[in-house]
Amino acid sequence: MSQSKSLFRSTTMVSGITSISRILGFLRDMLIAQLFGAVPAIDAFYVAFRIPNFMRGLFAEGAFAQAFVPVLSEYRQQRSFEEVRQFISRMQGSLGLVLLLVVMLAVIFTPWLTRIFAPGFVHDPNRFHLATHMLRITFPYLMLISLTAFYGSVLNSYGMFGVPAFTPVLLNLVMIIAAVWMAPHFHEPVVALAVGVLIAGIMQFLFQLPFLKYRGLFVWPTLHWHDEGVRRVIKLLIPALFGVSVAQISLLVDTLFASFLPAGSITWLYYSDRLTYFPLGIFGVALATVVLPHLSRNHADKSAQEFSIVLDWALRCVLVIAIPAGIGLFMLAKPLFTTLFQYGRFNPYDVFMAGRSLRAYAFGLPAFMLVKVLASGFYSQQDIKTPVRVAVIALIANMLLNFILIWPLAHAGLALATSLSSSLNAGLLAWYLIRRKAFQLQKGWGVYLLRLFIASFVTWAVLTWLTPQLGVWIHWSWHQRVLYLLFLIFASMAAYFITLRVVGVRLRDFRVVTK
Repeated sequence: MSQSKSLFRSTTMVSGITSISRILGFLRDMLIAQLFGAVPAIDAFYVAFRIPNFMRGLFAEGAFAQAFVPVLSEYRQQRSFEEVRQFISRMQGSLGLVLLLVVMLAVIFTPWLTRIFAPGFVHDPNRFHLATHMLRITFPYLMLISLTAFYGSVLNSYGMFGVPAFTPVLLNLVMIIAAVWMAPHFHEPVVALAVGVLIAGIMQFLFQLPFLKYRGLFVWPTLHWHDEGVRRVIKLLIPALFGVSVAQISLLVDTLFASFLPAGSITWLYYSDRLTYFPLGIFGVALATVVLPHLSRNHADKSAQEFSIVLDWALRCVLVIAIPAGIGLFMLAKPLFTTLFQYGRFNPYDVFMAGRSLRAYAFGLPAFMLVKVLASGFYSQQDIKTPVRVAVIALIANMLLNFILIWPLAHAGLALATSLSSSLNAGLLAWYLIRRKAFQLQKGWGVYLLRLFIASFVTWAVLTWLTPQLGVWIHWSWHQRVLYLLFLIFASMAAYFITLRVVGVRLRDFRVVTK
């Protein structure tokens, strides 16, 4: 039985819960920056953390979720509850076995993984051996967090968005404890962070089990490779492993290139990516998470008009947030790093260098968000070939741009290459959807974009007028920095939303209700 649910309310709820995790994530990064700085050892940790994190995106939150959720939604619409439970059991067993094999092989061949993903470390024995050691500790996190994301996909499909959204809070809490209390007890303090990642994976895995049991969805894994649903997911998953995860592949390619740059480059890129991911994670990922099950049900019900309405609504929501957020990150890049990170061993030079890459990432923020939503449009219809084709084009463009931009712009050139290739990705995805009439833009886009442009221009003008020079920020105390940064954020937000209201954009325009 279907019931009316507000996409706006669901997205707001997920965004609100996710913001708790993002704030704790910032606190975590601030502590790590203060305690460790941007030194070779912390570069090694971020390589050891990024590789399993990248694999998690392939196996779970990226391609797997996009392949699994549409099939699960179809089962919910057309099969009995017991058949759904059986499908979840068989899918869990298949995924778990694959993950176990991947982790075992990765632990055995860890030095080769380090050579592949951070080749520049080969000429720095200390960084190479430290990264290899920590990678052996962090790689089992891949299996734990991938199964956690699998459970989260099940809960999301049944409308329990809050639990999966809250789960990442545990990672940030454990890593804060590891940085502050565990690190002093290790011979190499940075290794405590790797241990913290593993402990967090165990806690996140266990956290969602009671909620699955409450909904009657907790089942023991079984192996049945010939199950119809499992085979359909695998058929969708194999090409989707590459297609939907192109943004993460681009980030990993950036890490590869950055390993040849001066020490600190990987850390500057990492912190820039984290700041960019704040609005992306709070809103872009939350929106895609909420929209995918709705689009999948619309497709299963053969409701083309409802499908277009939901996707159109999602795109409008993306732009109303992403454009001013990108402007804010660009204008406040260095003040943000000064306020959040310039303490302890993270010095003004690190602020300057990290601010350069953040500005480059800010340029691509709207594209990063649009790709999340547009990819959901394809995968909800179980169309694999188109996003894979687009992803190949975007990744090739990213690598070419890396070669071109790394020479004049160093690490900032890598960030700019990612932004440009993601913009190409988003543009091609939208073009294919519209050209094939799988999606039709609703009325009023011209006026809507004009209103966004006016409000965004006012936001840029306010920040230009009120933001002091970097030298002023550096000499302020921490509480002066925080207070003035908050003032700038609230002033720019007020200017943006007041201007939107003046030009005719209302909150009720985003309250779309669908089944």
